[in-house]
Amino acid sequence: MSRDKASTMDADLQQVFGKPVPELYEAAVGHDASPALGRALELRPFLALTEEQVARVRDRVHADMDPDRDMGELSADKLRFDAQWLEAALEARDGYRAALGELLRTMPPPVQQDRSVRTAQLRATATLPPSAAPARQRAGAARARRP
Repeated sequence: MSRDKASTMDADLQQVFGKPVPELYEAAVGHDASPALGRALELRPFLALTEEQVARVRDRVHADMDPDRDMGELSADKLRFDAQWLEAALEARDGYRAALGELLRTMPPPVQQDRSVRTAQLRATATLPPSAAPARQRAGAARARRP
């Protein structure tokens, strides 16, 4: 799928991630890219494709219904098929928009993402609780002899 096709949620992506879409694709290949960015950029081309399908069917129906067109060319079967195609494309588009919107709404803000990484690093370097530390030898306890 092409990254070049625009989607109706490109402005939302730019607002949330703070960069234009082409720069987001470049940022997504970095080792420090957020998982949310990767997922958003996976959904985006599917959304763009379904929006293109919706536009194609809409344009075809408009052309078929043009007032200057010969009424003898109208076909109820063709219009029924286009209506089914449009319904499927709209349903797919709505699903991708909902999934992408939910991802953008529920992902932590960039500041929280940075803070959680630092917290995780601090926790990883913290000292072990006493129960996990090796047992100290008691005063006067005999040490095991080495052979």
